[in-house]
Amino acid sequence: MSQRQNVNTYPQVPKGWKQTTLGAAAEINPAEPLRKGEIAKCVAMESIDPFTRRISRFAIKAYGGGMKFRNEDTLFARITPCLENGKTAYVDFLDTDEIGFGSTEFIVVRARERLSDGKFLYYLAVSPKFRNTAIQSMTGTSGRQRVQTDVLTNESQ
Repeated sequence: MSQRQNVNTYPQVPKGWKQTTLGAAAEINPAEPLRKGEIAKCVAMESIDPFTRRISRFAIKAYGGGMKFRNEDTLFARITPCLENGKTAYVDFLDTDEIGFGSTEFIVVRARERLSDGKFLYYLAVSPKFRNTAIQSMTGTSGRQRVQTDVLTNESQ
């Protein structure tokens, strides 16, 4: 006798976990103390390979603006067509306590200590539900649409 599983139901949340919003589980675009002119590793949008977790290339440049990040952060493209093309990556190439920077078209997602995990947030960010929510929240002119960060921050995941 075999058990039938209802494929229309989601699995139960593991014991000790709770469903919450992204904004409660992660910091979105956290502030970092990188000053203009400081030399740091820089990740351009072109350095993110579609649907590939690792960042394979970067430049070393003087900081002049852009999104700042640390190891274990997720970089999530917020502009069309980069988001639709799967430009999302997990930062793991920096030295200890090093700060990097990149395109202003990234949303930086950072785990909150003791509440979430950086790799879990990366895999959440590449999940179809999360990506579809982001794509549906885009506003702006055709070809230059951007994700509305507040929609992602307040969405229950």
